[in-house]
Amino acid sequence: MSRRNRQLSHISIPELSLVLLIGPSGAGKSTFARRFFKPTEIVSSDVSRGLISDDENNQAVSADAFEVVRFIAAKRLKLGLLTVIDATNVQPEARKEWVRLAREYHVLPVAIVLNMSEKVCQERNNLRSDRNFGTHVIPQQISQLRRGVRYLRDEGFRHIFELHSPEEVEQLETVTRNPLYNNKKDEHGPFDIIGDVHGCYDELCTLLGTLGYEVDKENYTLISAPLTTNADGYTRFRKPVFVGDLVDRGPKSPQVLRLVMNMVNNGLALCVPGNHDAKLLRYLNGKNVVLRHGLEATVAQLAGETPEFLAAVKQFLDGLVSHYVLDDGKLVVAHAGLKENMQGRGSGAVREFCLYGETTGETDEFGLPVRYNWALEYKGKAMVVYGHTPVPEAKFLNNTIDIDTGCVFGATLTALRYPEKILVSVPAQEQYAEPARPIGYNLESALSLEQQYDNVLDIEDFIGKKILQTNYSHSITIREENNIAALEAMSRFTINPRWLIYLPPTMSPAETSREEGMLEHPAEGLQYYKEAGIAKVICEEKHMGSRAVVIVCRDEATAVKRFGVAGEGNGVVYTRTGRSFFNDKQTEQHFIARINAALISTGFYETFETDWVCLDAELMPWSAKAQALLQNQYATVGTAAGQALPVVVDALQQAITQGVPAQALLEKYSRRLKQTSSYVKAYRQYCWPVESLDDYKLAPFHIMATEGKTYFDKDHEWHLSAIKSICAGDEQLLIATPFLEVEIGNEASEKAAVTWWENLTAAGGEGMVIKPSTFMARDEKGLIQPAVKIRGKEYLRIIYGPEYDAPENLHRLRSRKLSGKRSLALREFALGLEGLDRFVNNASLQAVHQCVFGILALESEPVDPRL
Repeated sequence: MSRRNRQLSHISIPELSLVLLIGPSGAGKSTFARRFFKPTEIVSSDVSRGLISDDENNQAVSADAFEVVRFIAAKRLKLGLLTVIDATNVQPEARKEWVRLAREYHVLPVAIVLNMSEKVCQERNNLRSDRNFGTHVIPQQISQLRRGVRYLRDEGFRHIFELHSPEEVEQLETVTRNPLYNNKKDEHGPFDIIGDVHGCYDELCTLLGTLGYEVDKENYTLISAPLTTNADGYTRFRKPVFVGDLVDRGPKSPQVLRLVMNMVNNGLALCVPGNHDAKLLRYLNGKNVVLRHGLEATVAQLAGETPEFLAAVKQFLDGLVSHYVLDDGKLVVAHAGLKENMQGRGSGAVREFCLYGETTGETDEFGLPVRYNWALEYKGKAMVVYGHTPVPEAKFLNNTIDIDTGCVFGATLTALRYPEKILVSVPAQEQYAEPARPIGYNLESALSLEQQYDNVLDIEDFIGKKILQTNYSHSITIREENNIAALEAMSRFTINPRWLIYLPPTMSPAETSREEGMLEHPAEGLQYYKEAGIAKVICEEKHMGSRAVVIVCRDEATAVKRFGVAGEGNGVVYTRTGRSFFNDKQTEQHFIARINAALISTGFYETFETDWVCLDAELMPWSAKAQALLQNQYATVGTAAGQALPVVVDALQQAITQGVPAQALLEKYSRRLKQTSSYVKAYRQYCWPVESLDDYKLAPFHIMATEGKTYFDKDHEWHLSAIKSICAGDEQLLIATPFLEVEIGNEASEKAAVTWWENLTAAGGEGMVIKPSTFMARDEKGLIQPAVKIRGKEYLRIIYGPEYDAPENLHRLRSRKLSGKRSLALREFALGLEGLDRFVNNASLQAVHQCVFGILALESEPVDPRL
């Protein structure tokens, strides 16, 4: 509303708006801006001239300066920040550009006019030595302003404030920011979001009753609402939220209106308008509206209602807000959905999208508009719940869900419980209307649509420098050169990307040991966690195999439905870098079938209420995956040394018998021969022939995720105990990982851990892994290492070479640096958990792959591979 009252004491503007200060030079715009707005909110044309030319009054660079102003303003508006344009803005052409920018970013343009007299402006400019305008400039600007100020509303400004004197400006006390009507971020629910009702009053009452509400059906009132304790520990009443289309087609639109109006007006519910509600409002306002698509039924039902009720309906519908942003911005409710860049904003385009979605301008064979499926490309953080287009089944797609399940057409009325993400539906009592086109016509299921979209890679998501945000650590930077390496790996070498929902992190060793002849020892691992304030750790046997991720679905239908993978069986086994573990699909599927049988026989799927599981595991033997490494590196070294060194030792012994002073050389090469023998013995323990599935061994140690759930809140003892139950289903293939619980600071407990490690390694084992008892642990700096590995002396011979334990070599190796490896482990750990979280919460596969891709990129960082 225009404000021309000369006694203004305060101005109210929308919290998200583009504010134009309008006035001639000397009107006091910059002073006004500094008084009422933050310095960061002000984008000044004068300052921009100074930035690019060192002279704020250099009119020759005005065009370039305004490019800077527009660029900064656009970036701020994109981020949803109030922005103030400090420039004269007296010409309609100049204002037109700002109105266009406001519409582009769906914010409201606000005009604050400082309509000062020529005398005031001239006097102020005369006080500034840097201003040398000609005497004609200010009168010209004032003339331009006064010719156009009366047309500001026609230009698109809906909030106009005009001040005519310094005294009026001085009387102004505050400029307040009003939240937009759609801003209900402070409402945290819990909510029950209800799909398109379309006059189905009986079904609505039944659904509310099923959800735990008590409704006085005869008097159209809500008597009571159920209570739920939220994650924050507060118990609150649940609140229904209606996605619109309350009316048309169904038998009882007036009854639906009465109930919903009572609930909303009493603060017990929220409602956004649907396109059918908007059309009814136009009819009630006397507009020329064609009575079709169910409106004719509503008009007939309203014919017997009182003028007072019709007036109340008009007022109610007119007051409905296009959409709501709820729960700190994590939830958006709009009738036809809403793209990310429109959420929490106000414009005609936003309202139009909320009511109708986005159309192509074409019509289908039924005469209905063809719509873009905006949800296919949605990447927003907020969950969007909507209706409008009836679907056979409500399904999540890219963190959005359509809950219009066609009740009026004889299907169901559906509600989504938030934040639980539980769908509750009741059947229609009968079919009240025929759909203009069959429900689901020319539409695949939401999952199938997402699967189609998953085939298209948005290259912008995977090139250049990226900064990834996770819920588990600070932001993680992925350098451009590492992204390029990951893009090649993912496009050429990895498994079908739809399976690729998680990659495990690398693992750092403990600090280098000072024990005689040792490079790694449990004492340093225990000390690390002691210094981090961890009271209890778990020591797990480190298996002599390769890290593997195993995804198993109960059946192939689950693989298609949940992962979008058809014709590839019901599971997959892949390595830390996303490559298939097995060389042939048949062996892999037989392997998966064995695990699946164990899951079924032990009741895993029923216990965990799931049809699939993702396991983090170790797969043995190591030689099954590292055959080329063994043949080309380890065996080559062992064979060459095994053939040459005995000959050298024999020759030196003969030389000594003949009086040659070669004792030192003999000792050196004898030691080398012994070290080489130990080297060959060490790697041979990791190898055994694989001729059938019975020759493989799988040792799972984490249940990472099942349908709708991750298990990062469970401690390691829980994981290992649950996995032991699975292993009982196939003890030939599956191995339960041995472990030992250790109390940090308890000398006897720590000594037992050291003894256990010594026994494991003396028997040829690789060593052990020390982990905090909880899955995740933090100190004052953030996440600490989720695990450190303590490898045995003989295993390290494989890694560092046969002669690594010679005193001179050990001395050199003790200077190895762990900071890079530890940083890498923490970043990969956070990204892995974030990716799984996104997957189980139905984020888009591209959002999941940002994390997976990030881990692949980090793997190309230059870190000593021996660590």
